Amino acid sequence: MQAHSNLDPAAELHRLIDEALPDQRGFAAWRALLRAHASLMRELSTDLAMKTRLPLGDFDALFQLGLAGGDLRMTDLAARTFSSRSAMTRRVDRMVEEGLVERTTSAADGRGVVIALSEAGLARLMEAVPVHVKGVSRLFIERFDDQELEFLQRALEKVTLSRSFG
Repeated sequence: MQAHSNLDPAAELHRLIDEALPDQRGFAAWRALLRAHASLMRELSTDLAMKTRLPLGDFDALFQLGLAGGDLRMTDLAARTFSSRSAMTRRVDRMVEEGLVERTTSAADGRGVVIALSEAGLARLMEAVPVHVKGVSRLFIERFDDQELEFLQRALEKVTLSRSFG
């Protein structure tokens, strides 16, 4: 479907990009990062779902809970999964129904919500970790030598913003 305007959308986009970034330095690298992220996440998600029937977002939540020793406050879980609190609440609601996690109140203050791995959640996590890590290795790690991996890590850490997604 074509836009109902006399403007050529592609030409207008190129004009705006040229105004904002006249030499376009780094723009191709940015686009490559977006393509790489999207394609890797799609492939890892498909691989995990086909082999373990566990969505990548659920895996990430279970993985973060596991790394934290089995439980986290809802706010911390959302932050560690780069998710908004409302999106994490919906995910946790579904995961509670599936028996993968349990929701309790914080013993420290009685107000905060704590999410804990259930036995079933821990079992699913243990099944999924080897599948996911092998996928990460095959699709990402094995394509770089050690120097490239170190450079990539340092480069990406330079642009990682420390802020909440809530």
